[in-house]
Amino acid sequence: MSQATELAAAAGSTDPKVGLRAVLALRRLLERLEVIQVDNARRQGWSWQEIADALEVSRQAVHKKHAGRPAVRDSWEA
Repeated sequence: MSQATELAAAAGSTDPKVGLRAVLALRRLLERLEVIQVDNARRQGWSWQEIADALEVSRQAVHKKHAGRPAVRDSWEA
């Protein structure tokens, strides 16, 4: 079972300490994955509007969050 799968299962725990810590870990993972994929999209020439549409947010929101941030290499790149 992958770490993400384990965290998703733990997020459903009836123990709030376990569930909330899993939610925090999933939130951090999600933020990291968003950064990686926005960087990937920008490298491939996607516009801010295309990224916003894919994330179902406004262009302004995605631009404010990610523009001007240095690109981050994902851990899967060589």
